[in-house]
Order: sequence, then structure tokens, then C-alpha cells
Amino acid sequence: KMDDDDDIPQLSSHTLAALQEFYLEQQQREGMKTSQGFNQYSIGSIEEDWQLSQFWYSDETASCLAKEAVLAAGKGGRIACVSAPSVYQKLKEQDGEDFSVCILEYDRRFSVYGEEFIFYDYNHPLDLPENLLPHSFDIVIADPPYLSEECLQKTTETIKYLTKGKILLCTGAVMEEQAAKHLGVKMCKFIPKHSRNLANEFRCYVNYASGLD
Repeated sequence: KMDDDDDIPQLSSHTLAALQEFYLEQQQREGMKTSQGFNQYSIGSIEEDWQLSQFWYSDETASCLAKEAVLAAGKGGRIACVSAPSVYQKLKEQDGEDFSVCILEYDRRFSVYGEEFIFYDYNHPLDLPENLLPHSFDIVIADPPYLSEECLQKTTETIKYLTKGKILLCTGAVMEEQAAKHLGVKMCKFIPKHSRNLANEFRCYVNYASGLD
């Protein structure tokens, strides 16, 4: 039997890389319309929707926050991502790790994640499914969609309901006083970056000894 592979023209590695990049960009643009052939959990598989005030973290920031969450949650820990889908997607990339995660999110496109997705509207902070028990998460990561005290205050109710204690909040530097007042969190040295530059300086806040200093 002849070796069929010999007939296939070989592309140069440069052309191949360019082609892969092109396909990847195309897939990312396609977003969740097709879940075949690429990782639905990868950042960029769902595009930002600015009308929903969504801004994804850079890959590095999402990885860093995901790592921090896993460490803070501990072995077999439960992590809740409140309006922080890019951290959720990074956590899902770490398959087989010993933790579980839920995403509370207004954007129903994330319902592709099945039972881990919980529709969440900060205007109704405690309108949560019955099976989401109070104080059942080892850490809550939250990124309130708007830089307003009202939004922070309402998100706070959700965070306090969900967490056993640990909180990791990402919001604007201008919210430092309100964050301390409502959640008792302090600013970390770590500076989160977004995949597109935001006008507002963004910071992380925690209420425990974290690896973000």
C-alpha cells in the first residue's frame, strides 16, 4: 500500500503559523456560534459586549486572578465568579484541578456552561437559585459592572451571602473607600490589566492575606 502522506504538500512553518493565527482570530470572532474545534472555555470565545459594560481582563491578569482564587479556595474549594467571566474561563481551562466553580453573570451567552451558570442581575442581589446555599463558597471573586456605589452596594449583598469569608474584588481605584466601607477589603499591590485599555484605573481588593501583594 502506498504511503498517502507523501502526496500532501507541506506548508512552511511560517505559513502554517500565519494560517493558524488567521483561523484562531476567525474562531474568536465566530464566538460561541461553533463550539467544535476550539476550546469553548478560552478567553475570547465569547466576545466582550460593551453594552453590558463588559471588559475582559488580559490573559495574564485572568491567569493570575484564577491562580489566586484556587490557592485561596484550597483543596476541593468552591469558587464563585460574580460578573467576572474571564476569570471563570481561565479557571475552566485548568481541567482536572481540585476545585469547583460557579459563574453568576447577566450575560446569558454564558449559559453554554450549563449548571455552573447562574443568571445574575445585581439589581436583584439575592434573587438566586435555592440550591445556592448561603456561605457555601470558599472565595468570591467579584467585578461589579459599574463604578457606582449603588452597584457596589448591591453586589456586596450577593458577595456576603455567598462567601464563607474570603473576598477578592476588582473595581476602579476610585472605589477604594466604598470597598473598605461595604466589604472591609483593602487594595492590593497587584494591578489588573484589561485586554483593551480602560479609562479608569483598575485595582484588586482583598480581605485576607493574598498572593497579590
